[in-house]
Amino acid sequence: MTKSRSREPFLLINFKTYLEATGKRAIDLSRKLESVGRELGVKVGVAPQFCDIARVASEVSIPVYAQHIDSVTPGAFTGHVLAESAKAAGATGTILNHSERNIRLADIGQSVQRAKEVGLVTVTCASSAKLSAAVALIEPDMVAIEPPELIGSGRAVSKEKPEIVTDSVKQIREVNPNVQILCGAGITTGDDVYAALRLGAQGILVSSGVVKAPKPDDVLTDFCKAVLKFG
Repeated sequence: MTKSRSREPFLLINFKTYLEATGKRAIDLSRKLESVGRELGVKVGVAPQFCDIARVASEVSIPVYAQHIDSVTPGAFTGHVLAESAKAAGATGTILNHSERNIRLADIGQSVQRAKEVGLVTVTCASSAKLSAAVALIEPDMVAIEPPELIGSGRAVSKEKPEIVTDSVKQIREVNPNVQILCGAGITTGDDVYAALRLGAQGILVSSGVVKAPKPDDVLTDFCKAVLKFG
């Protein structure tokens, strides 16, 4: 497939709530991933749990993403995640609408706007080509294509259901030529990453394939080499 709208590929590792990436382990893992990305010259970011954002951000120089923000403004919203709070903790961006933290399309739009107001980069997830296009119209910085049935399965969307990626890329580009497109769900090897890039993705959103691997840095090294191979 012809490469278009060239942009530096981005590998974002979502820590979810895995114990392997909680507290001090989140810092240790972030340092390892930062080292791999720096050594190979590939842009890498991490998305730790909220309680770990400040600690991680103070220890690494790679982008740190919140796993979610709410669309609320400062005020009486107990238990919500304020955009300003994520920013103050050191986050440079946020994930929105992950399949494990779905929000309505209207709320996605409001959260994207709130993120822009405080200077947070937005990665908005979508489970289908139709939703990907709808989300792209909201103009987040990135759209991540992630069919939920493959998340954590070890079966990469780029190989199991490549048509979801190609259809999503096509529909996204029809409405937004500028948004960066990531691909996720089941990606565990460099071959999976390479396949996603060939299908039109410009980066990867991944979690257990790295976080729960016996040697996460080796897995990320494999991913980075795939990015370099793609060129």
